[in-house]
Amino acid sequence: MSHELWTAQLDAYLDGELDSAEMAKLDSHLRECPACAAEGLRRLQWKKNVQSAAAQRYGADPKLRERLQKNISPEKPVRRWWPAYAVTMAVLLLLAGIAVLREGSRQERNSRIISELVDLHVSTLASSTPVDVVSTDRHTVKPWFAGRIPFTFDLPELQGSPFELVGGRVSYLEQSPGAELIFRVRKHQISVFIFQERAIPKGLPNVGPVDARSFHLEAWTHNDLRYFVIGDAAREDIQALSNLLKGQM
Repeated sequence: MSHELWTAQLDAYLDGELDSAEMAKLDSHLRECPACAAEGLRRLQWKKNVQSAAAQRYGADPKLRERLQKNISPEKPVRRWWPAYAVTMAVLLLLAGIAVLREGSRQERNSRIISELVDLHVSTLASSTPVDVVSTDRHTVKPWFAGRIPFTFDLPELQGSPFELVGGRVSYLEQSPGAELIFRVRKHQISVFIFQERAIPKGLPNVGPVDARSFHLEAWTHNDLRYFVIGDAAREDIQALSNLLKGQM
């Protein structure tokens, strides 16, 4: 592969958008090519500066960078071991910076997704028409989604439980359509969102009951679908409804 093709992949590499095979190949190349390692450091620093301007705090050890810069000063005598040392140091600094940058980006992305889900739930609660199909019958609600979303799902039998199905509507996350189902328990409304896994940004973990802006949230994946249960009901209710949904899988 030509030098230009390697450097053309650096931005995707730094953002974690390459698949595992491509990541491994580029990792190997960076350990052997001082030019690409230096270019990767330059781009990494630029990305870090951009995120710092947005109040994000990332950065490799400045002392390590200072030592590296001193070692590559033109005033230093050329040594035979320098090329190998430079590549090693550049790669170590690059990989350390990438790890910090990716972690910061991952946390920011996950917070954004959760915030979007909370906004969708709040919008539903505030709407004068919170559902497009109004029914307590799962055999009426589930077929309504046919042709409106690109997947199917199952709903649990609620008889004997404290939950009541209110209805459903089509919602969008990351511009991808999915199902939003509304359940009621003791005057509290709970939204259950179902989206295709491929519509969710990579790296978003499954989570147990967590707090999200005064709401409780639980998420999991099954058969390439991602489920989110969110509401201001008690954590025990969020988990109980989640368990009912999981029981249909």
